Amino acid sequence: MTTPDRDGALADQLLRLTHRVHRIQKRHLHQADLGITPAQSRLLRTLAHFGGPPRMADLAERLEVVPRAVTTLVDGLEASGAVRRVPDPANRRVIRIELTDTGRATLHVLHDARRAAAREILAPLTDEQREVLGELLDTLIDGAPLPEC
Repeated sequence: MTTPDRDGALADQLLRLTHRVHRIQKRHLHQADLGITPAQSRLLRTLAHFGGPPRMADLAERLEVVPRAVTTLVDGLEASGAVRRVPDPANRRVIRIELTDTGRATLHVLHDARRAAAREILAPLTDEQREVLGELLDTLIDGAPLPEC
């Protein structure tokens, strides 16, 4: 008789939950009618966490994507007025990406959409279950560092 693969079952559950979270967030993003993709949303959130306007290469590294992917995302966000390309004052050959007022307003709407998605996802849980889930997620997030690729 074989023993059940608990870790495999948990991995499947985590994957299904991740897919559900993405679907719900995508729906809430669509309902917010911002005209941006989930990937552009992620770039905006990442951009907001830099102390100043980052280079495209910095964004690509933080997002763990190739620089060309960032260029495409920035092109779309620039067309919508959410970001703008600015020259680096120390090296004019370097282009930096900064949020505009439109981008900051978009981030606020994105934040609200993400909160709404979280409320929907967590609705079946009691307050006690939410607290336990939060503790478990903190343990997983703060767990052993990932090995270098």
